[in-house]
Amino acid sequence: MVLGCCQTSVVFTSVIAPKSTSVILNDDEQGYDLNLFCIPKHYAADLERVYIPHGLIMDRTERLARDIMRDMGGHHIVALCVLKGGYKFFADLLDYIKALNRNSDKSIPMTVDFIRLKSYCNDQSTGDIKVIGGDDLSTLTGKNVLIVEDIIDTGKTMKTLLAMLQGYNPKMVKVASLLVKRTPRSVGYRPDFVGFEVPDKFVVGYALDYNEYFRDLNVK
Repeated sequence: MVLGCCQTSVVFTSVIAPKSTSVILNDDEQGYDLNLFCIPKHYAADLERVYIPHGLIMDRTERLARDIMRDMGGHHIVALCVLKGGYKFFADLLDYIKALNRNSDKSIPMTVDFIRLKSYCNDQSTGDIKVIGGDDLSTLTGKNVLIVEDIIDTGKTMKTLLAMLQGYNPKMVKVASLLVKRTPRSVGYRPDFVGFEVPDKFVVGYALDYNEYFRDLNVK
């Protein structure tokens, strides 16, 4: 399984976006009973439902890998993981891209880097964005850069990162996000590759956290 919600709320839906097609979970999506999945007992009292089973996430991630290789596979790719929430999606996505590299006539070199963008306190965005980590980003010059994120909320955080990266003159920058949240607070930013579009609820699992808890939950 993959996508679970804490007691504070959560829901999902599928939609066709201007830039990409995504799986959309409707506002009235009921999800699945927790008893149908293997939920760690220490989280059982904190969760309501499972909304995106792990197999569905993996299938969607495999398709995103194909789309990424189609659009970016003509040149060296630097995959930039946004920590901490993006690490599981990042690892699974890169596994599928590596499989495509091994099993197709076309393959491209790929390197990885990691960066952390901090904008949340508890379940609320503070609006104060801090960029932490990352190696010498001048190595991005002339490269195809794939930013891998766990969730796009208002879009302010990602726009800040994109503005910073443009100073290094990459050849191309595209963003893949597992989730995009439908929220009236959005600044209108939409990633290039989207896994699932979800309602304006707080979700945990598959490395998405609440004060560092629930990252070890293999569902959403």
